[in-house]
Amino acid sequence: MLIQSKRLDTGIITGRRALLRGVGTVGLSAAAVAILGGCESMAASTASAAADVDILNVALGLEHEAINAYQLGAESGLLQKPVLDVAVLFQSHHKAHRDALIGAIEKMGGTPVAEKSMGDYATALNAGSLKNQGDVLHLAARLEKGAANAYLGVIPSFKDNGLKQVSARLAADETMHWTALASALGENLPSNALTFGA
Repeated sequence: MLIQSKRLDTGIITGRRALLRGVGTVGLSAAAVAILGGCESMAASTASAAADVDILNVALGLEHEAINAYQLGAESGLLQKPVLDVAVLFQSHHKAHRDALIGAIEKMGGTPVAEKSMGDYATALNAGSLKNQGDVLHLAARLEKGAANAYLGVIPSFKDNGLKQVSARLAADETMHWTALASALGENLPSNALTFGA
């Protein structure tokens, strides 16, 4: 996601962390996580709950926002060709997450939350304040790191190793995004071990 203001940036990271903490507390069913992880056979053996659909819809709303944020960044004209290609790739990852969430919600009998208009996202993300490629990349890097930390934070709440693996795979995707963005910014790798998940 690309967001300009630190207030919005922090709010979204906090919102993603809260969502995933809520998953651990409220308990996203094994069915929902199994469907997201592509393990429908495990999902078929587990009952799902309306609360799971609500949590998945919150996640879907965040994926809609991420897709549109990357679109706003791409359309801004601020990203040079190689960086634009990476942004489009990351957007495709978020589209795959969106599609998986929609499929999971529908399989659980729910109705997926609708995507907002591009204008709504542009306003909410303060897209007009992005001035250069660095602005876009710094924001995206902070958000990707926050998402990686959120996914890592929820792993201990799962008792099933398969569910822990799904969460770890999502964290790995987000970490990969952060690493590529930090590299594009010319930033050094973290000097300390155990940077993520703290």
